[in-house]
Amino acid sequence: MNHSLEQDIKASDWMVAKIKNSKVYAQNLYAAMCNNEFIHYDVLSILKEDTWRCSWRYAGGIMADIRGGDEDYMDYYCSGIRNEVQEITNDPDEEDAKNYVSESYVTAQIKSDLFVLGWFVKDIKDTEY
Repeated sequence: MNHSLEQDIKASDWMVAKIKNSKVYAQNLYAAMCNNEFIHYDVLSILKEDTWRCSWRYAGGIMADIRGGDEDYMDYYCSGIRNEVQEITNDPDEEDAKNYVSESYVTAQIKSDLFVLGWFVKDIKDTEY
């Protein structure tokens, strides 16, 4: 059975609400989706190492799709990198942007929420515990 992290996120009312209510949360989830592979927490998926992954562009598109409005994938694409290499100015979300994380970084909150959803990150490289 193939599982889809995207479908599980979109089917989860509580996770969709977190994404819609917080651009920081949406960016942190986007960042976690970048350069990582996810395994659904069930015996067959674990044994087969059946993973789900997506591109940075696709991850940004998921967040923009859920949040709606005028957002598109470019609102997220390289948002962690932009935060590292340039000071964000003239951005109404400047305070929020200070809490953005680099692509592939998994915050403790995202890790916990994904686990509740039935997913874990395979071979976490960078994470906050």
